[in-house]
Amino acid sequence: MSAKAPAGLPIALDAAGGDHGVGPNVEGAVQAARGGVGVLLVGPRVALHAELGKHAGSAALPIEVVEAADVIGMDEHASDVRSRKEASINVCTALVKEGRAAAAVSMGHSGATMASALLTLGRIKGVDRPAILTHLPAQGGFTTLLDVGANADVKAAYLAQWARLATVYLRVVEDRENPTVGLLSIGEEDHKGSALVVEAHGLLRAAHGQGVNFHGNVEGRDILRGTTDIVVTDGFTGNVVLKLAEGEAKVLFGWVREALGSTLKSKVGGLLVRGALRGLAERMDPSTYGASILLGVRGLTFIGHGSADARAVKNALLRAERAHEAQLVARLEAALAGETPQSV
Repeated sequence: MSAKAPAGLPIALDAAGGDHGVGPNVEGAVQAARGGVGVLLVGPRVALHAELGKHAGSAALPIEVVEAADVIGMDEHASDVRSRKEASINVCTALVKEGRAAAAVSMGHSGATMASALLTLGRIKGVDRPAILTHLPAQGGFTTLLDVGANADVKAAYLAQWARLATVYLRVVEDRENPTVGLLSIGEEDHKGSALVVEAHGLLRAAHGQGVNFHGNVEGRDILRGTTDIVVTDGFTGNVVLKLAEGEAKVLFGWVREALGSTLKSKVGGLLVRGALRGLAERMDPSTYGASILLGVRGLTFIGHGSADARAVKNALLRAERAHEAQLVARLEAALAGETPQSV
């Protein structure tokens, strides 16, 4: 298959990050490059060239290797980014800051990725704390959830900011006009929830019609129902929700496999529904979405699972390319400054 010409700046991939080393990162980069995405593979040059050599035709693809001899391991401290300037994730974010890359993508240490992005790229004016935004499969498509781990302790104002940022993200990257926003709580009534949630509810209600389409409080069951396009919460709760949803999906599919293999009749039935189940499994697979965006920094940064496979890496690179083409950062800055989208 011939490769498409890359449309613009390449994406910087932390090719040394993740649980499985350079293998799935390089394979995912090759797949994305064949789809027209330029990639800067950041990591140990010799190892990356050796891995690229395993993929026929890779020499003709829009892939360049950028040396980074150091990598921050999954069991090391995120604060190490301050002293290890040559670490692969620091090289990635520096490429973005220098205008040599459109985005940074890492399947490595999530804390180190956040720290590097903040230190190197800084925050968008008007954003107190960036948030990790992810998509969860839901009725009718997906629900966008944030924060899912960047901020365990938050202020009500953060949630209001994130609602505005997520609204712009869905509008310009996912083509959802006027997406609805729900505030995660323990009841739909305005007065339900912690003091933080009640205060955030007031701020979001005041922002309704001014860049935010606030639906009101939503409960945990509403996330997968798709009651609202966006659900905002603190990073501690959001991370628990994300891990619970991913874990439950694996358990449920395990139960389905057991049930379909329990008797001869069920095995025959399993053959009949195999295609439908395969499609359902794909919808629920985290690799379908590739990686989550760190929303609120002055440069595109995407954080994936450490256990990511090549498909997840490819989809993360494609998502980063789409966000860059949509001029997401400039549009987020305009939204926080109170400008209209047409002024970007």
